[in-house]
Amino acid sequence: MERQHYLIERLSASRGRLTHRRLADELGVTERTIARDIERLTHSGVPITVVPRRGGGATIEDIAPTGLIELNLPEIAVLMASLAAVGPTVSESATSAMNKLATALASSARAR
Repeated sequence: MERQHYLIERLSASRGRLTHRRLADELGVTERTIARDIERLTHSGVPITVVPRRGGGATIEDIAPTGLIELNLPEIAVLMASLAAVGPTVSESATSAMNKLATALASSARAR
């Protein structure tokens, strides 16, 4: 999971395509491992485009934020439990998400 978080962060920060070889070198794994991780991420809905030729690589699509998303208490709790399982500090995005979810829960509790 940490590797997949890294891939999301790395692809988001890059200004173009990153090769599987480069990502594999950065993470100390094989290109095949990178390909499997990217496949898992795309199947889970992460907007990654893969260039499948020799010397190809991957990019993450730059999409506009969708606005507010309403979640109920069980949905927030499930997301927080999932983040806790992988480690809420595994990436900047994970830390940010955990903080926002915790703030939303605290605000909801105070409103009652």
